[in-house]
Amino acid sequence: MTHNHFTQMRHICLLLLGCLSGIAQGVYGGDSCQLMVKFIPDSVYRAGDVVIGGLFPVHVKAPQPELEYQSEKVNASCEIFNQRAYRWLQAMIFAVEQINNNTDFLPNFTLGYLAADTCLAESSTLSAAMALVTGQDVYLENSECGSVPTVPVIVGDSRTSASITVANTLGVFDIPMVSYFASCGCLSDKRRYPLFFRTMASDAAEAKAMAELLCLMGWTWVGLVSADDDFGRFGIQMLMEALRGTDVCVAYYETIPKDYPKITMRRIVESIQKSTAKVVVTFLIVPDAKALFEEVVEQKVTDKQWIANDAWATYSGISVPSNLPSLAGTIGFALRRADIPGLGPFLTRLNPNLSSSDPFLKELWETLFGCSLSAGLGRKLCSGSEDIETGKSVYADVSQLRITYNVYKAVYAIAYAIKEMLSCEPGKGPFLEGQCPDVQKLQPVQIAHYLRHVNFTTPLKEWINFDQNGDPPASYDIINWHVTAQGAGQFVTVGHFMSSQMSDGQFQIDMERVVWGGGSRHRVPVSVCSSPCPPGTRKAVQKGRPVCCFDCLPCADGEISNTTGSSECIRCPERFWSSSNHTVCIPQQVDFLSFSDTMGIILSIVSAVGTALTAATFATFLHYRHTPLVRANNSEVSFMLLVSLKLCFLCALAFIGQPVAWSCMLRHSLFGISFVLCISCLLSRTVVVLVAFRSTLPGQSLMRYVGPAQQRLGISICTLVQVLICVLWLSLAPPQPAERDSVDNWGPKIILECATGSVVGFSLVLGYIGLLACLCLLLAFLARKLPDNFNEAKLITFSMLIFCAVWVAFVPAYISSPGKYTVAVEIFAILASTYGLLFCIFAPKCFILLLRPEKNTKKHLMAR
Repeated sequence: MTHNHFTQMRHICLLLLGCLSGIAQGVYGGDSCQLMVKFIPDSVYRAGDVVIGGLFPVHVKAPQPELEYQSEKVNASCEIFNQRAYRWLQAMIFAVEQINNNTDFLPNFTLGYLAADTCLAESSTLSAAMALVTGQDVYLENSECGSVPTVPVIVGDSRTSASITVANTLGVFDIPMVSYFASCGCLSDKRRYPLFFRTMASDAAEAKAMAELLCLMGWTWVGLVSADDDFGRFGIQMLMEALRGTDVCVAYYETIPKDYPKITMRRIVESIQKSTAKVVVTFLIVPDAKALFEEVVEQKVTDKQWIANDAWATYSGISVPSNLPSLAGTIGFALRRADIPGLGPFLTRLNPNLSSSDPFLKELWETLFGCSLSAGLGRKLCSGSEDIETGKSVYADVSQLRITYNVYKAVYAIAYAIKEMLSCEPGKGPFLEGQCPDVQKLQPVQIAHYLRHVNFTTPLKEWINFDQNGDPPASYDIINWHVTAQGAGQFVTVGHFMSSQMSDGQFQIDMERVVWGGGSRHRVPVSVCSSPCPPGTRKAVQKGRPVCCFDCLPCADGEISNTTGSSECIRCPERFWSSSNHTVCIPQQVDFLSFSDTMGIILSIVSAVGTALTAATFATFLHYRHTPLVRANNSEVSFMLLVSLKLCFLCALAFIGQPVAWSCMLRHSLFGISFVLCISCLLSRTVVVLVAFRSTLPGQSLMRYVGPAQQRLGISICTLVQVLICVLWLSLAPPQPAERDSVDNWGPKIILECATGSVVGFSLVLGYIGLLACLCLLLAFLARKLPDNFNEAKLITFSMLIFCAVWVAFVPAYISSPGKYTVAVEIFAILASTYGLLFCIFAPKCFILLLRPEKNTKKHLMAR
């Protein structure tokens, strides 16, 4: 089949489709191939080399009165004149005439237009679209059914559902559409709608802007309301996708049915009013929004923050004074506002006496001036000379040209595609074998090709192109509904959102200029299911509820959250711990017994006092070294015992201060050696007393085995054993500084201590001391009743009992004491046992030496 045959078949199919559907309003004659086709009712037409089709909802349906529980409307009629849509139609005519008047733009070429009323319904829109493309001329006649006028492209429709219907139908015949108001993201699917273009940004961009606004304001608990059509459903779907991964949750989702039954509308508004969500996001067209807000106003809902989509964000028919108590503070996303030079005078040029060919002008005139151009209708007659003043009606209001500007851009996009087409050089064209389009027999698929590649700047200096989905760059004004001093609504631009192929979006809003829902200027609405968790706590999702509904649980010990609304607590790094309110990590307290601690100071003083007392005792004994009391008990051993006691007092100081390697080795070795030396001296004294009084056999004298030399040797051997144990211990596995984590009422601490190193070595040191102490106690106990005025064995027995009692009590106290108190208990045991030895053994002797010198005689000592 040749290209011409295919074209002819396509035209025949379109004609038949138009006839069968009753769209073309044809009048059939007697011949089977002769067809009379009238103009489309309610349409405007101008001839041209290329005729651009236009679909505009110049009328909307007026619902008939209904009963309260009536589920469906009946016989809705298309009778309400839509001034706003008629302005869109006039904008298309204005753009076409502006292009035609510019002889440099399309030289020797004119554009025509054929625009029809769609009545804002899918069925009537499809009928009008089919009427455009099936060829509406005065008549078509010849044996081959004539030729079809060229309507290769359509500007429209304004509604998503109708655009989908028309695109699905006309797409079969490769007829492209350039919509000025259909924003559904579903229309970006080029597999389903390959020939659909639009100058209206996709709902995906608007959904991103809405999602960014919700996140920016911290509104995490929102309600959604949409129209029960493709526009509403896909708009909400896009918004939900944009909110995925954020903290925003949906409290409810309501859809507005197309017949607006009273009982359903009441239930929807009651649901909105009862919800704790203060923010309501809408995806509605104007009729649906008007039906919703009629019920909102009736139920006096005034505490909600409404987020308006672009379809009604700047519609003055909703921002009437009666609605403002409920809608003041509404934030909306509107298309970029434009000022089109010359459009205002063009709109006001109309006159019913001069433009009789326009079927809508009569109705516009009667609507604007409340009069009638026909007699006998019970209204005053219009003179026809009334003046349409700019800005005094919805039709003539050019202060908020947004959708109007989209219509203007759509016509220019088609014109630039045609301009590029006309500049095609034969042999270098984009089609088969380099062919260029035949403008006289222009095929719709050819203009669609050039539409895909348009890239131009409008007379308003805005750059326009279509991406791979047929979508333009998105640019929104953030509109805020204010109330003027006169009580009227005012649309104030408080910010912008721009989106392009190179970025996800840039959101700007002037918070100082925003009036919030309910009319408050300074109180930003709070819309959350649960208040944000304060620092120091984390979110715990409530079972069976959205993630935005949660409880706040305190962070565990060692974890913090330093921001509001934290989902998880952060564990503190090593050597840090959480503060009491779990908001910051603070360095863990390093705990050791220092000289600056109160307890360290006290123990140091006690140690120093003990050392001083021992030194005083040493001086006293040295002064009275020739007296019988001192000489009777081997003064050399007494001095050695005093030196060992002094070392015991001093070794306590080695346990105070931050542990280091040398102090850990010193404290344990000094402790072990000094106590062994002390107990060895006592053991030697006990043995001497026991041998002296037990040596009763005649001719035998055991005293020669316990003389001074033997005593020194015994003490040295006992001490040397401990020295050997300490040397081996320090050589093989010495005590080393160590850290240990501990937790008390004030939190965790790092305990600095001296690890014992070899447990065996430490056990041998303590065990050897204990062995000598037990042996000394046993021998002193055996000698406790020997006759003597001054029996030192009793003093030794008592002192060793104190020594053993202190160290037996030390074990459980040492184990149960936390942190630095462990070291303090050890020092206390050292000092207590040392003081016990000093006072029990030397206090009675010092008392006699200093206060009872009369008893310091040989006669007194030998009396028994």
